[in-house]
Amino acid sequence: MREKVLVIYGGFSLERKISLISGQRVSRALKKLGYQVTAFDLQRENLTSLLNLKGHDLAFIALHGKFGEDGKVQSLLDLLGIKYTGSNALTSAICFNKNITYRLTNGITSQPKHIKLSSCNDAEISNWKHFPAIVKPNAEGSSIGIELIRDPKMLKSSLIKATRSYGEVLLEEFISGRELSISVLEMNARPVVLPILEINPKRDFYDYEAKYTRGLTEFTVPASLSANQVRRLEELSCDIFSSLGCRHMIRIDGIFSEDEFYFLEVNTIPGLTELSDLPQSATAFGMNFEELINTIVREALEEKEVPQWNKCMEQL
Repeated sequence: MREKVLVIYGGFSLERKISLISGQRVSRALKKLGYQVTAFDLQRENLTSLLNLKGHDLAFIALHGKFGEDGKVQSLLDLLGIKYTGSNALTSAICFNKNITYRLTNGITSQPKHIKLSSCNDAEISNWKHFPAIVKPNAEGSSIGIELIRDPKMLKSSLIKATRSYGEVLLEEFISGRELSISVLEMNARPVVLPILEINPKRDFYDYEAKYTRGLTEFTVPASLSANQVRRLEELSCDIFSSLGCRHMIRIDGIFSEDEFYFLEVNTIPGLTELSDLPQSATAFGMNFEELINTIVREALEEKEVPQWNKCMEQL
C-alpha cells in the first residue's frame, strides 16, 4: 500500500479559486499513482480540523497566496510533525515577501529599481522618475493587485488604493522585454532547471486574467534562447534556489531585456492548473503531470537536512 498523502488546497486567500483547481488535479494524479489520498479543502471554519489529520505520511500543499505560501501552514505542519511538499516555513515566508526576496538576491540578480511603501508618501513619489511603473502588493501572488502606471499623474491615486487594500506595496520600474518563467524541480536532492518558458500575453502584461484565461496568453517552451543564455539562466536559477534554501519546486519570474535577466520574484508553490507554467515546462522536459507530482512527493518523503543558509541572509 502506498503512503498516505493529505492534499491541502482551497484556502481563504484571494487565490482560492486557482488553488481549488490545483488541488483537485493533484488529488486525481496521486490517486492514479496509487497513493492513499485525503483531499482537504481548507477554510477558516475547518482550520482546526487539521489537528486531527496527523496520521498521514505527507501533506501536499496546493495552497496559493496567504496562509499557503507565506509559511503559516508550513509552521502548523511542523508543529504536527507532518512532512510536506515545498519549501520550509522560513523560506516560504521570505519568498512570499517580495521586498525581502529582492534584498536577499541583490548580489545574485539584476533587479528593477524599486521602493517599498506602506502609505502614499508624497516625498518619495515626487522623487520617482521611472515610468512606466508597476504598483504591486508586497505579499500577494498570481499578479493580484498589480497595476501598470504610464501617466505619472495617476501614480498617487494608484498608491493610495493599493496601500489601503494591501498594506505594503512595491513601486518599481516597468522593464520592457521578454517575460520568462523558469521552473526548478528538485530531483535526487539536486535542483534541475526545466525548459524555460516564454510568456506572450495579449494584454499589457501578464496579469491575473492573462494567467488564467485560456487564449489570452501564448506560451513558448523551450524559449528561443541561445545555448549560452540558457546556461547562464540555469546557473542563476540554481543559485537563487540554493541561496534562499528552497526545496522540491519553485518558479522564478523575470524579464529578459537586452541580454540581461531582471529577477522579479520566486513562487514556492507554483500553480498546477492546465495553464500553469510548471506543468508546461515539465511536459517539455518529457515528464507528464503524474510523473511531475510523483517526483515532488518522492523528494518530500526523503529525509532532508536543515538548509545551510547563504551569507546573504545576513543582510536581514
